[in-house]
Amino acid sequence: MRKNIIKKLEKIALEVRRDILEMTTEAGSGHPGGSLSATDILVTLYFYKLRHNPKRPDWPNRDRFILSKGHACPALYSCLARSGYFPISKLKSLRKLGSFLQGHPESTRCPGVEASTGPLGQGLSFASGIALAGKLDKRNYKVYVLLGDGEVQEGNIWEAAMFSSHYKLDNLITILDKNKLQIDGTTKEVMDIEPIRDKFKSFGWYTIEIDGHNFNEIITAFEEVELVKEKPKVIIANTIKCKGVPSMENKLEWHGKALTREQLKEVLRTLK
Repeated sequence: MRKNIIKKLEKIALEVRRDILEMTTEAGSGHPGGSLSATDILVTLYFYKLRHNPKRPDWPNRDRFILSKGHACPALYSCLARSGYFPISKLKSLRKLGSFLQGHPESTRCPGVEASTGPLGQGLSFASGIALAGKLDKRNYKVYVLLGDGEVQEGNIWEAAMFSSHYKLDNLITILDKNKLQIDGTTKEVMDIEPIRDKFKSFGWYTIEIDGHNFNEIITAFEEVELVKEKPKVIIANTIKCKGVPSMENKLEWHGKALTREQLKEVLRTLK
């Protein structure tokens, strides 16, 4: 059973990676690096884990997903389109004038987007508030939030971490996309975040560390955290910038630069 699920997720992830590359090339701009590193996590959420209904984006009992690293929205847009929130053909309108698919997600324009994000460090605070609201309203939804590793250098991340632990928000699941590269260099060079797992633990969080490209480990982690009560949880996902494109992997230059049309043709032949 698990093998069949993983095969399905691998197939979708390949399609999403293709979408990311094609839509950013069409736009002539965007952030392929962090979108590709987060792909396997988002695919597992939208096509295995999240309780959601594309026909009812405002369903009160839906699980919520917050993309705190908003620049990785090409991956989110692809998952939303392939889930049925809007036609896949709309992906090619990324970053174009008048499109509802802008360079950072807008909740008032794009179906399925829970929060307008872009300024880094704010998504965890937003997600923590939604998780607390769920507790107060006695609803059983879960709130998932994806952070970038450069993003945890922001101070308000740790204010939200303290808040979530204080209120025992066990309906909050954070995933850290730890690809070790940010726009100005490696996270170690810019501002070392280690030991990141110990830091979350010291704030009272339940922590797991996984391979963020191993579907079996991702699924197992999501199942494990559901059993933990009275603590917020963080899944530290070790990932690779531009995962799936051998010629681009672990190269800082692709953090926020699109392929040319000629490069795209070549890269699509090697996509895996």
